[in-house]
Amino acid sequence: MAAGPDSRASVPRRRVPVASENLPATQAVEVRRSARRSRTVSAYREGDRTVVLIPARMSVAEEKRWVALMLDKLAAQESRQVLGDDALTARAAELSTRYLDARAVPVSVRWVTNQNTRWGSCTPTEGTIRLSHRLQGMPEYVVDYVLLHELAHLLIADHGREFWALLDSYPRTERARGYLEGVVAAARLPHVPGPRAESGHDREPVQ
Repeated sequence: MAAGPDSRASVPRRRVPVASENLPATQAVEVRRSARRSRTVSAYREGDRTVVLIPARMSVAEEKRWVALMLDKLAAQESRQVLGDDALTARAAELSTRYLDARAVPVSVRWVTNQNTRWGSCTPTEGTIRLSHRLQGMPEYVVDYVLLHELAHLLIADHGREFWALLDSYPRTERARGYLEGVVAAARLPHVPGPRAESGHDREPVQ
C-alpha cells in the first residue's frame, strides 16, 4: 500500500459522503481515479480526509469494496503504534464516559501475553482489565470494542440481554465482532487463499 499521493495524472476526483467505521466523524474519504493506474490501489491521510487512489475504469461496486479495505489497512497500520498501559487506561476511561455514563471505572488496564484463547478479560472484584497482545496492530475500533466489552463486564458479569444492551450505543460493535470472527476463522485454515480476480483491477493492493 502506497503511503503518499499518486504523482501521475489523475482523472476527476470525488468525495465520498458516507461515514466510515474506520474514520473519525469529522473525516471524509476522497476517491481519486487515475487514468494511468491499471492494477494498484493505494491510500493515505491528507489533513482531515483520507485519499484513496484507484484505477479510472474500476466499477462503483469495486470502488466501494476497495475503499473499505484500504481504510481497514490504514487503521491497522496506525494502530501498530501501540498504546502503553497508561494510555490504554486513559482510553478505557474515555470509552466508559462516552458509552457507559462513566459507570465502569477500572483500577488498571494492561496488555498481557498469556491470553491466546480470548481477546480480553477482567476481574470485577479487583477492577482490572487485561487485553491480549494479539490485538496490537488491529484497527483502533476493534481494540475499542474489546475494551468496551471488558468495561461492560465490570458492571455485568454475564453475557445476557442486559450486558449486550450496554454495548448498543457503540456503533461499531457488529463490525468489530465480524473482524475478530474473521481473524479466528482465518487462523483455523491451513491456507488463506487470495481474492479471486474477477476483473483486471480486482487484486490485492500493493503493500
